Amino acid sequence: MDLGLKDKVAIVTGSSRGLGFACAYSLGMEGAQVVLCGRNEEQLKTALSNLHNNGISAVGITIDITQAEDVEKLYDFTMQSYKQVDILINNVGGSIGSTSFENLSDDEWSRSLDLNLFGTIRLTRLVVPQMKDRNWGRIICIGSIFGREYGGSMTYMTSKAALTAFTKHLSMQLAPFNVLVNTVHPGSIAHPGGGWQKRLDEDPEGMRLFITNNLPLGRFGKSNELGDFVCFLASERASLITGTAYNIDGGQSKSLL
Repeated sequence: MDLGLKDKVAIVTGSSRGLGFACAYSLGMEGAQVVLCGRNEEQLKTALSNLHNNGISAVGITIDITQAEDVEKLYDFTMQSYKQVDILINNVGGSIGSTSFENLSDDEWSRSLDLNLFGTIRLTRLVVPQMKDRNWGRIICIGSIFGREYGGSMTYMTSKAALTAFTKHLSMQLAPFNVLVNTVHPGSIAHPGGGWQKRLDEDPEGMRLFITNNLPLGRFGKSNELGDFVCFLASERASLITGTAYNIDGGQSKSLL
């Protein structure tokens, strides 16, 4: 199946490893030109080398998505490298702060929202005008099943729920311009260097019980399983899909919505 992604330009945030790298790899293997970013320069170099060795056109820049000036650097770098942006994968996210409401400071709330929401808003604001001008674009935000149901830390759950609301509202505004906006919600996905892989290595028995009690397929997800689905959503084949949230979790989520 031809996904119609050849020579499309895709920014993938938080793409030096893990889920972001998997998205960049899947898009690149379909012929897209990808822009990577991350905070760790060495990890970014390794990721770019991996993509180049597989014949993928890719460039990268070391930035912090929580800093407004760095978001502008990423956009300017992309425009200098490829002249346009067709696809935006807002992947950066993480858990910040105490698990107890009483112990959460304003700074922890602010840092969590910057990481999981405001970086996405700032970068999306930059790419939308040219997508509208060309009457084609794909914006995919990587959320979490804990943005749709209870789970995770309070700041994480709150900011991911806000990301889902932002994505839904944006999709309605951009639909007349053929700019499609969707959210993908991963469940527990293990990848080298990730938190779940660390727990698997340190506590295999505890993780065996976790899998039995929480993961109906009997295993953690793989990053390429999410990357390939995101690649499809970014493609011409997904031309009727917008304003939708998809769980990629092997049945882990308990929510009906």
